[in-house]
Amino acid sequence: MGTEQKDELQDSLQDYKGKISTSVKATLVWSRDLVFEGTTPRGYDLAFDADSQWGCMPTEALLLSLGGCMAIDIVSILKKMRMELKGLRVELTAERNPEPPQYFRAVEMVLHLTGNNLDSRKIERAIALSREKYCSVYNTLRSDLVLTVRYTTG
Repeated sequence: MGTEQKDELQDSLQDYKGKISTSVKATLVWSRDLVFEGTTPRGYDLAFDADSQWGCMPTEALLLSLGGCMAIDIVSILKKMRMELKGLRVELTAERNPEPPQYFRAVEMVLHLTGNNLDSRKIERAIALSREKYCSVYNTLRSDLVLTVRYTTG
């Protein structure tokens, strides 16, 4: 990647990341049993349920948040690298500590990328940038979390 392309990538990511507020608020209301209704500042609703009958478990939402955060970064970075990305599916598997607190000990993320002329060096660079610099969710989790990211192209 040339210096000009690196500068353009850096600028575009800073523009995207620069729009993110440094303060985040949300609302969570107890509905019944162990069910809570969450609302984001933009009005999106998410139900949490310890029994997974009326909504997702908080840890499932956290796992999806990790995958979503990295996927958004990776797509943004690859587009700025002028990759012809057509699709991305992310599979996530987490291993939790067996005893409380049952934090994530390890997460395996498999990215299934489709497109034309996908460059493995650029994909690996996008993954590294998300992980090391841009993914807020990953960098909020425990420092001893073992994150493995693999990818397939097609």
